[in-house]
Amino acid sequence: MEKALYTILSNELIADKTYRMRLQGPTGALKRAGQFVDVAIDGFFLRRPLAAQEWDPESLAVIYKVVGQGTEVMSAMQPGQVLELLCGLGNGFDAGACRQSALIACGGLGASPVFSLAKELIAQGKKVCVVMGFNTDADAVLVDDFKAMGADVHLATLDGSLGIKGFVTDAIKAVQPEFDYFYTCGPAPMMKAVCASLEGPGEASLEERMGCGCGICYGCTCHTASGPRRVCADGPVFKKEDIIW
Repeated sequence: MEKALYTILSNELIADKTYRMRLQGPTGALKRAGQFVDVAIDGFFLRRPLAAQEWDPESLAVIYKVVGQGTEVMSAMQPGQVLELLCGLGNGFDAGACRQSALIACGGLGASPVFSLAKELIAQGKKVCVVMGFNTDADAVLVDDFKAMGADVHLATLDGSLGIKGFVTDAIKAVQPEFDYFYTCGPAPMMKAVCASLEGPGEASLEERMGCGCGICYGCTCHTASGPRRVCADGPVFKKEDIIW
């Protein structure tokens, strides 16, 4: 974990009430896709945990949706403003667990944590199928970005405005992709359904309300097959067989 000041390079609307913020600052603590940062906002006691969508040696990007006062304040921030971040939190996905072909199932902003994972897998020469689910086409993010990197992308929306009408699990059934390992991130009901419907090994990135974000307060503890675990420090990524839904 690294605590540092970051300068906003851009803060752009990319979907309905959804923004991508790029920040300049140290990224050496980010080792795996699925790790996150904790953003301090003036006037708010708790930080906002946000997955690192992608990063390079000098900058990182996060995607967030305006759902409360804190993210509303973030949406009005301008390039040049400075934020304090805790960077490199959590354990991230294990790209090495996939041998040849991976299925990535994501819903909503769950597309953000798995973006760098897909890029890493493709760089390793592995085949990647990405099944993405959204409420409507107005909520869709990173679809073209996944396609541009060479992933096989399939879509589902609840209202049928993009891809097939239905859930991520419906799209997976329709596509029937071949894979030896799967990764999932998104709403808990979606991930539970994905894990229950897919045979074979996989990982899921859990989300809980967090206090400290670095394992001190135990406010995000969840129950697993290995006993109580902290989502922020022991997770957010857990093996499929460890998760008690």
